[in-house]
Amino acid sequence: MCKLSILIPTYNYIVTQLVNDLLALSQKEQVDTEIIIGDDASTEADCIQQNQALERLPHVRVIQNEHNLGRAENRNRLAQECQGEWILFIDSDAQVPPEFSLVSYLEEGKRSEVVCGGLYHPATNPMPEASLRFKYERRADQRRSADIRNKTPYQHLTTFNIFVRRSTFLQIQFDKDCKEYGYEDALFGAELKKRNISISHIDNPLLHLGLEPNAIYLEKAETALRTLVGLQGKMQGLSHVENAAHRLQQFHLAAICKDSFRLFSPLLRKNLLSDHPSLFLFSLYKLGYYLNIKGSKER
Repeated sequence: MCKLSILIPTYNYIVTQLVNDLLALSQKEQVDTEIIIGDDASTEADCIQQNQALERLPHVRVIQNEHNLGRAENRNRLAQECQGEWILFIDSDAQVPPEFSLVSYLEEGKRSEVVCGGLYHPATNPMPEASLRFKYERRADQRRSADIRNKTPYQHLTTFNIFVRRSTFLQIQFDKDCKEYGYEDALFGAELKKRNISISHIDNPLLHLGLEPNAIYLEKAETALRTLVGLQGKMQGLSHVENAAHRLQQFHLAAICKDSFRLFSPLLRKNLLSDHPSLFLFSLYKLGYYLNIKGSKER
């Protein structure tokens, strides 16, 4: 059994640079490491070819799923297949900055079963057509220091960069109902809290490169909201959108908000797809969208 298994789930994304950087880091820090890439039935031939070629590298494996398992189950399979005492999940659109450390995780693991390192984004937008995601993430970065995350540790968990004792993870795993984008990390955090499993946050972030054009990010946000509705209350009050919708229902304002969303959603979308989207209008859009799809499910 090796000390650390780095697990990289991917779909139509080339991870060559990420894997090479992680291999170099593990050698530099002398950490006994394996890297397993879980390709969740990618459709782009170039991605498949380049990722499979990484198996020629020492301590690297590639698992090619025949069918798309979804975000949660793909990660669960990687954890079941690996051999490490510890697991480090890293998303495929991450970049390893010079200050990132595997040893920092192993040291913190002496005190906690789960350790979150965090993430951050470039200071300037590298992709002008991704103004919505960039603006949203840069605001979120202001609340991503370890000090802030440790105040409510179970609510700031993200699968982008998370270190977990393998035996602990296999007791819980990610919720299989999370097949599409959204909420597998929040549900995992809720389950950790329920079981009183120790979690800590440290400043050991990875750089997030995966910014999408506004239309694609808005579609991903809608997908996450459909996932939230499908979870049928499993979030246990951890979703801001779900909490806001519940308050509106208590004050009998949900119907008005649903009607207003149907009327004004074209104008909201116009702003959100522009070069200068409003995060306040983005919040209103998500709330209105959630109320409408939740209402249609309840009929």
